[in-house]
Amino acid sequence: QVQLVESGGGLVQTGDSLRLSCAASGRTFSYYTMGWFRQAPGKERELVAAISRSGANTYYADSVKGRFTISRDNAKNTVYLQMNSLKPEDTAVYYCAAKTRPLNSDYVPSAYDNWGQGTQVTVSS
Repeated sequence: QVQLVESGGGLVQTGDSLRLSCAASGRTFSYYTMGWFRQAPGKERELVAAISRSGANTYYADSVKGRFTISRDNAKNTVYLQMNSLKPEDTAVYYCAAKTRPLNSDYVPSAYDNWGQGTQVTVSS
């Protein structure tokens, strides 16, 4: 098991930037593929971005390509989500998640074994 704690959410305006962080503890961080999900009110939880164990490979949802960047620092047991050019439709609770399977094995929430508590991101128009 790995424990995950997100931080960095907040209230921003359209076009602003935010950086989310997710600190991991417990089992060796580099064993895990890491993902950032989000869930808006009344909507299903969706994968926004994911990164392989080494950080060499990434995945992005079409809705965030070119605006969001996922990265990780295995020495610091932390994964980041840099969010630029934020839009009101990015408003959601953002969750950090970890899975032991490879990056491209599955992109659904059930593929991930460990979850953080979530951090709220609100983008005003």
